[in-house]
Amino acid sequence: MRQNTADYRRLFLDDTPMMDTRAPVEYTRGAFPHTENLPLLDDRQRQMVGTEYKRRGQQAAIDLGWRLATPEVRAQRLGAWGDFIRRHPRGYLYCFRGGLRSRTTQELLRAEGIDYPLVEGGYKAMRNFLLEELEHQCTSLPFVVIAGHTGSGKTELIHRARRAVDLEGIARHRGSSFGRTGEPQPAQIDFENRVSIELLKLAQRPGRVFIEDESRLIGRSAVPPVLQQAMRAAPRVLVEEPVADRARRIVRDYVEEALQRFGENRESAAQGLGEELRGNLGRIQKRLGGLRYRQLDERLREANAELARGGSAEVYIPVVTTLLTDYYDGSYEHQMRQREGEVLFRGNHAEVGEWLDGMWNDE
Repeated sequence: MRQNTADYRRLFLDDTPMMDTRAPVEYTRGAFPHTENLPLLDDRQRQMVGTEYKRRGQQAAIDLGWRLATPEVRAQRLGAWGDFIRRHPRGYLYCFRGGLRSRTTQELLRAEGIDYPLVEGGYKAMRNFLLEELEHQCTSLPFVVIAGHTGSGKTELIHRARRAVDLEGIARHRGSSFGRTGEPQPAQIDFENRVSIELLKLAQRPGRVFIEDESRLIGRSAVPPVLQQAMRAAPRVLVEEPVADRARRIVRDYVEEALQRFGENRESAAQGLGEELRGNLGRIQKRLGGLRYRQLDERLREANAELARGGSAEVYIPVVTTLLTDYYDGSYEHQMRQREGEVLFRGNHAEVGEWLDGMWNDE
């Protein structure tokens, strides 16, 4: 029989499957990768038991919990738990603190002849472990920041580096006001947990860790302050791409590839994308200023109409070029003035890529 565990490091390094027995509302607020929410109590039942605990104490709450566990409810829970255990025989279960709900789940499973271990300390202990690791790794890992103007292809270079953390990938957002990917962004706690786990894994081997230069927010995901501080002080690699190349790359990523998110019919897809682009432009209206915003919005509307008629995505290049030179480049240069680290290398996208390849060849 496998024993309960408090080896949180090994759980996360091994991507161990875990059964989260907290209520759905708790799981939605924050969870870990490779977990499934299979609650002992649903949201309504949890609220009822919690109220009973406050009014009459723990034993009364336990008694209510057992009364709520009707034969039908038990059969549903045991069926879901049994399916998870068959798929993940080396996994674990946990609740919020590794207490009553975890042990009740174990008790119900044992009554069916199933022994399945729990995580001691539960979600709270694992969350605290990841917060401590995040603090530790941000102050000890040798970060190198890949920086450059918007459209320089920094994310492509992050993917090219062998040891890197892709913050935008974890956030499911490209970082700018136009950065939606069509996927829902994670809850802030989920984002922090995944970043901490990625850094923990990278720390198992020595060597520089590459990370893309980001502002405080990636969409709605906030970069943890301790990581922001580490990035400001880290040495940098500067990607210096001409504005024309950057504009073409942005049109490729934000128009040509983004069209696929809106369906196969080009006209309706172009209309859907066009609405999204104009909505994104509206989010920075105040920062652009009234006149410049109206001019860009009109040019964007014309480009959207041309794309819907079957025209080339290149019609967006003048709009993107103006956005870069009149807005994004100034924001980037202000951000760069706040950086402290030395510059290790600078060059265009291709040159930085070759420099990265050479680093790994020298190892």
